[in-house]
Amino acid sequence: MNEIIIATRASNLALWQAYFIKAHIEKNFNIKVVLNEITSTGDKVLDRPLALIGGKGHFTKELEDAMLEGKAHMAVHSLKDVPTYIPDGLSLVAITQRQDQSDVLLSHKYASLDELPHGAIVGTTSLRRRMQLLSKRPDLKVKDLRGNVNTRLRKLKDGEYDAIILAYIGLHRLDLLKDIPFVEKLDFMLPPMGQAALGIEIINDNEQVHEIAMSLNDEYSFLCSKIERDFVSAIGAGCSAPVAVNATMYEDVVTIKAMIGYPNGTNIMEQTLHGSNEDSEDLGLELANLMIEDGALELLKNAEELAFKEEMPHRL
Repeated sequence: MNEIIIATRASNLALWQAYFIKAHIEKNFNIKVVLNEITSTGDKVLDRPLALIGGKGHFTKELEDAMLEGKAHMAVHSLKDVPTYIPDGLSLVAITQRQDQSDVLLSHKYASLDELPHGAIVGTTSLRRRMQLLSKRPDLKVKDLRGNVNTRLRKLKDGEYDAIILAYIGLHRLDLLKDIPFVEKLDFMLPPMGQAALGIEIINDNEQVHEIAMSLNDEYSFLCSKIERDFVSAIGAGCSAPVAVNATMYEDVVTIKAMIGYPNGTNIMEQTLHGSNEDSEDLGLELANLMIEDGALELLKNAEELAFKEEMPHRL
């Protein structure tokens, strides 16, 4: 095998990620890397919020199809976009080292969340962000925000929003933060499963591809991501559910925090568990079971119904 094909979305950020992995592989292995650029469903459908498209894997399905059809050996994903279900014939085998997981508030007029006036318009696609933002500032008007990073920033600059919320890491990787007058990290905001890490998905039964993929794996990030993904899988949370979950490790102690609630920032349920590094593999499942006992499934069902009501989100 003298060539490996990587399936990637065609957005600027996805291509940055794919070229990052391509550079690593070509530096460490005597093999040529070719990119197969694919437009995903999530990139095509821009007139509706992701939660209203239905199903899972808006940004991954076409890439997985390419691998199953023999058009790629490997796919590079933003891990937060990868559903917990992986199709037969494929495996999510490696997670790159996680970077800064922060969400950031961006504005051309206001320096911080506290400075936003009553009724200010804030753009975000994420129900997770909506939930946490409105729990702090229920007076704000949240409107949906679709498009790639550059499109979202242009809408902000054009005055369609008073502020928008995006993941820090994408802006950092594309060197876009310098063009935004006001940037505030929202330290209170719990991230989603897998934010700021890349997931490397491969076809099964190819030892060389598996070896290459494993060279990209970070054990700490893989463990924490597994715990987060186990939690999301156990409670059955999809894109229409406001769910935040984050696992971290400090001095061999693993901590997982989770938050679920209504998209309007009410009925918030929070829970935290700790475990030793050696005994933490099932920590996500344990936390999910605790929250299910406290009524998490009913809460999520109600949250999903609220997310689909026309009067709940203010759409653009």
